Amino acid sequence: MRLILLGAPGSGKGTLGAMIERAYGFPRISTGDLLRRAVREGTPLGRQAEGIMARGGLVPDEVVTAIVRERIAEPDCRAGYILDGYPRTIAQAEALAVIDGGRREIVLSFEVSVESLVERLSGRIVCPACGAIYHLTRKPPAKPDLCDVCGAALQARKDDAAEIVRERIRVYESATAPLKAFYRERSDFRPVDGEGAADEVFVRTAALLDGELRRAEGGPVR
Repeated sequence: MRLILLGAPGSGKGTLGAMIERAYGFPRISTGDLLRRAVREGTPLGRQAEGIMARGGLVPDEVVTAIVRERIAEPDCRAGYILDGYPRTIAQAEALAVIDGGRREIVLSFEVSVESLVERLSGRIVCPACGAIYHLTRKPPAKPDLCDVCGAALQARKDDAAEIVRERIRVYESATAPLKAFYRERSDFRPVDGEGAADEVFVRTAALLDGELRRAEGGPVR
């Protein structure tokens, strides 16, 4: 089984992907992580991507797809895997169907209102030293403005300002609309109510996945 995760900035897609990985044992594949690893290890594809990334450009579809192809060929992906951040375009989706077309595919689209996304992201504060993430109302630090882990001063990211968040969401929705339409016609597209805490969203996601797994195995679907 292949799980493809879609979700706007602030939808919790990364957190939920990690929770699905722990619960179901499918490795979560993040294209961002793959690109950074390829660059760090100095692979041929990594060297090709490094110069583009250094200039702030977008890594071409064919390079990203080649890196994904290498990763999903590894033994731990035989039973299934989770894709987070790929595909981003219809061209990438079509390439994926070619390189691993015989696999059952489920697309989970985490749907969250714009106002909820803005509240989640504009209240986020991060630790520049250790990377810990907090939220002004959802997950405040024990001491105001100080990291619980290392004690460093917390900061708000510039791109988490409310007006910038709204623009990021607009750009995401515009870019992703064709991909969503593509998957609605060609695969098992499953919108998931992404409102609420991550644990609540995961319960809804797990109920959906459990039903899909029973269906794939030919068992009763309750």
